Amino acid sequence: MTIRSLLYTPGNEPNKVAKAGTYGADAVVLDLEDAVPIDRKEAARSAVREAIPTVKAAAGRVFVRVNPLGQKTDFSRPLGAQDIEAVVCRELDGVVVPKVESGQELVDVDRLLSAQEERLGIAAGAIQLLPIIETALGLLNAYDIARSISRVGSLHFGAGDFTRDLGLEWSRDEMELLYARSHLVTVCRAAGVEAPTDSVWVRLNDDDGLAGSAQRARGTGFQGKCCIHPRQVTIVNQAFSYCSPEELEHARKVIAAFQEAEANSSASILVDGQFVDYPLVEKAKQTLERHARGSSS
Repeated sequence: MTIRSLLYTPGNEPNKVAKAGTYGADAVVLDLEDAVPIDRKEAARSAVREAIPTVKAAAGRVFVRVNPLGQKTDFSRPLGAQDIEAVVCRELDGVVVPKVESGQELVDVDRLLSAQEERLGIAAGAIQLLPIIETALGLLNAYDIARSISRVGSLHFGAGDFTRDLGLEWSRDEMELLYARSHLVTVCRAAGVEAPTDSVWVRLNDDDGLAGSAQRARGTGFQGKCCIHPRQVTIVNQAFSYCSPEELEHARKVIAAFQEAEANSSASILVDGQFVDYPLVEKAKQTLERHARGSSS
């Protein structure tokens, strides 16, 4: 199912967690990674586990971003493993795994999730995995990551860490992200998983910039975008569901003309001077479906 907006919420801030499902986001991600200081992570796990059913009821879908499995404090077990063991429950839709660079990392996560599903009597494979691609190595291995295990629902893109890893300036027009975005869209399609979800927009006072970023991601083939503030949700939802009157009119005209042509044993026609065959008809149908999602939200 398409997710236009994912609202990230710090797992150690109960007031924000309590409201996270009320802002109209298609899904909420309760964050145990970057938004939570090291000395608050243990307490945040308990708070997130307790909040999951309530957030699920309000938002419809709830995910948890865990810490990387390779990250430790002192001689403790990896933080990501502790996170997974603490938060898995029936109401959890999936786990967001940051900074993934190989398929083997997800095999390890899959093993942990399978153990928790068995322990709790949850159907095997019910909990999705959403890896975040945030480095050059992760981007190069993205296809193997997407194909590594059946739990992978899609890939997410993390532009902040990606540009840092490559030593790039994350500009307002984001031209430096075009290759990575296009590559991830192609990878997801080739791997048979859902279209990817785009990075957050960190300029919180630049709503026009956010709208432009969302339009660029949508135009590249992304299904949605991550949000780090409730005010971003409406802008992102609109960008990934809105269709102009001209787009709607053209889509309806294409479908109607093609149906008429098929009735006359033809599968290729001209509509407003444009050659139309089955791929363009499917695209027209997708346009109407996207509009319907936006109208009902």
